[in-house]
Amino acid sequence: MIEAANGNDGGVSLSPFACIGGLWATELTEVSSDPRVLETPGRWIVVLPYEGVPQFLLFSAWTDVRPACVEDAWQGPDMSAWSSSVDESGYRAAVEATRQSIARGDVYQANICRVLSAPSESEGSLVGLFDLLASGNPAPYAAIVHAPAHGIEIVSASPELFLRRDGFTITSGPIKGTGRTADDLLAKDAAENIMIVDLVRNDLSRICSAGSIEVPRLLEVEVHPGLVHLVSEVSGALEPEISWVDIFDATFPPGSVTGAPKSSALRLIDELEPASRSFYCGAIGWVDGLGQRAELAVTIRTFWRADGVLNFGTGAGITWDSNSESEWHETELKAHRLIALASEGES
Repeated sequence: MIEAANGNDGGVSLSPFACIGGLWATELTEVSSDPRVLETPGRWIVVLPYEGVPQFLLFSAWTDVRPACVEDAWQGPDMSAWSSSVDESGYRAAVEATRQSIARGDVYQANICRVLSAPSESEGSLVGLFDLLASGNPAPYAAIVHAPAHGIEIVSASPELFLRRDGFTITSGPIKGTGRTADDLLAKDAAENIMIVDLVRNDLSRICSAGSIEVPRLLEVEVHPGLVHLVSEVSGALEPEISWVDIFDATFPPGSVTGAPKSSALRLIDELEPASRSFYCGAIGWVDGLGQRAELAVTIRTFWRADGVLNFGTGAGITWDSNSESEWHETELKAHRLIALASEGES
């Protein structure tokens, strides 16, 4: 059970806890930055920032019943308090710079993002925000990890599967293509998705047996709160002796939030994005069974708190056919509903 502990300011704070995969975790026993721990006994929580040190947390108690003491009132920032790391003109300029990079043959596609931030006056955990998202924006990979002493305060309403492992079968479910309704999806969205499917196939081929890569789903429309996505699925059979170090080396960061070729897209992203993505566009999930079972989501639709500031990332995949105004509006669409929910508790 979670116990209350005295905070540094003399107040009361919650001991570390998490909710991932529908299960609540308490009694934190170990924290490591070494992915080799995932091959050891226990159900590990995985937090992979896009930028920063990976964290692997071992909790000894797991239950499908929420602990009664995991309660915190949420005081959200005012809607007017949110600021963007890049304004509309700056973002549209980054889109055009990406298109020029595509014209030069440097990349085929790159995911260009921005970070929204607002002061967080709430002294409690983010569990109240987690509850707001659960009711107002339910997501298949909803998660919260509260371990502020280890620099982790993160809430995710991710719709996207990064990696699922079941024995020697590994699966990824990249999302590319977004609209308010299915009628909004364009040929550009399908082309964008197929490019990333090819990238994921290439990533998985580095750790899977030759000839085992399959695409069981291609360009399926998934409906999520307030928007739709094009989703595909890629799977393969892992080579014997493949470790989680090998898996992360081959696949991280996720292709859907970087671009193709991935190495060139990463360099372009570093050039064009002035703010750190931090936890955004990384991965969150669990690994169990001596590393043989796992489910990790891409940390999109994700809030994190650091130094008294609540942050949220949003972005769009840019191709030659991209229109800078439309891409800006896509980032707005992805952010609007969740930012409004986060501000719902404002006083």
